[in-house]
Amino acid sequence: MAQKNITDALKQWQLHNDEVQSKTVVDRSETKATQLARIKRARKDYAYFVEYYFPHFAKTKCGHFQIDAANYLLKNQNTKAVFKWARAHAKSTHMDVFIPMWLKCQEVRQINVMVLVGKSNDNANTLLADIQSELQFNQRYINDFGDQFQFGHWTDGEFVTRDGCAFFALGRGQSPRGLRYRDQRPDYVVIDDLDDDELIQNEHRVNKLTDWVKEALFGVLDGGRGRFIMVGNLIGQDAVLQRIADTPGVHVSQVNIYDANGDVTWAAKWKKEEVEAMEVFMGYRSFQKEYMNNPITEGTVFGDLTWGKCPPLHTMPFVVNYADPSPSNKDKQKKGVSFKATWIIGYKDGKFYIYHGFLDQVTNLDFADWFYAQRDYVGSKTMLYNYIENNTLQDPFFEQVFKPLFFKLGRERGFINIAPDPRRKPEKAIRIEGGLEPLVRNSQLIFNIAEKDNPHMQRLAEQFKLFNMQLKSPSDGPDCIEGGVDIINQKIAQTAAGGVKTFAAATNRKRI
Repeated sequence: MAQKNITDALKQWQLHNDEVQSKTVVDRSETKATQLARIKRARKDYAYFVEYYFPHFAKTKCGHFQIDAANYLLKNQNTKAVFKWARAHAKSTHMDVFIPMWLKCQEVRQINVMVLVGKSNDNANTLLADIQSELQFNQRYINDFGDQFQFGHWTDGEFVTRDGCAFFALGRGQSPRGLRYRDQRPDYVVIDDLDDDELIQNEHRVNKLTDWVKEALFGVLDGGRGRFIMVGNLIGQDAVLQRIADTPGVHVSQVNIYDANGDVTWAAKWKKEEVEAMEVFMGYRSFQKEYMNNPITEGTVFGDLTWGKCPPLHTMPFVVNYADPSPSNKDKQKKGVSFKATWIIGYKDGKFYIYHGFLDQVTNLDFADWFYAQRDYVGSKTMLYNYIENNTLQDPFFEQVFKPLFFKLGRERGFINIAPDPRRKPEKAIRIEGGLEPLVRNSQLIFNIAEKDNPHMQRLAEQFKLFNMQLKSPSDGPDCIEGGVDIINQKIAQTAAGGVKTFAAATNRKRI
């Protein structure tokens, strides 16, 4: 670290030390009994431990996942664990500071030598600064568990406490061989955010670093005894973090910003509206990478999309509003699983035009409202045909949920003719690729440029860009477009074969 950088870092560290001291004032009037009761509770109750000793850090109550992680590490002295937590979920604060200090203050000390590993030596030293600051200047911790600091400094990558507990910092790939303090070998190794965007692009470097973690670094433990921990959020499908997580015998804790039910996991920190606003601003792919442990690379099926001006609706012989309900057993969709969709598509002179639509994770009632918005969008400008996907799997849901819902709304807002599409569809990825890739490649699928700033249209374009045959990202938008294009192709073929009379007969299907 350059001298100027060291000087600046030391100034910032001293400011942090002053804050730690000022925020951890001790009540000198309390009784010994009160203090002993607090210590007893703090050793058992991790959330209480964090709240009392770290008021300068703990501005938000602990999440259940943080408490679970601390209790797991307390109970398991010998473990290999990966904590794959989304950004801003305090993984470094808990794993690098709070939990080791909690283990240290147990009645029987649970930590002797800690090694903190960062992307570089400077990065690791900086991470080490936080725990040294707490051990040296946290008045509440010192009051209850005695003076801590003895000698050393984080700028040198190591320090020792008065009871003989040693703390070391290591950079990525740096040799850890022979690392120990007196007769004690490391028993708490935490690897913090080892991956970066550049590293994960190079398979050779990922291979080499994974070997270093499993061989040289793991080897600092005494025959594998101790807590060997890796923390980070997953920024690439082939990352060191994921390779360690996939290793047999490794305990894995994955925490996304949304839980499996679509609720905010750390509800004490964020309101759902805040998270939804983040998602809109970042876009699906970036949000999934940073907050859902779901890194998605650009798809390889669709090339550049074509944006253009759609013909005026009154010049079109008809348009199709195709809808995909993505039904589930619950009205509330699971966040990140499926999107409901409905899109107005028209055809003219060899090109398919995507005029207007909706693509989002919403309730069934919201989905039904979209049909009325689509009706109003088209108005009397041209003939509008409404279709809804209704394959065998969806039919009970269609009959029991959507028909009664649309009937109720129809009495209030006017009835909409909607024809179920019972087509036996081929496998989803093959159907989307086969039906739409040639159209995109030949600029025959036109995205309405007038709707380019519409979040629903942006979401649709993003799903096209991220589409791959493994369906690792949502594809409900492209799936809906494929369904609408197929309906239009059927109508074109029927018209060509039998004229207007056949065309009219072909579209006279069962409706709701």
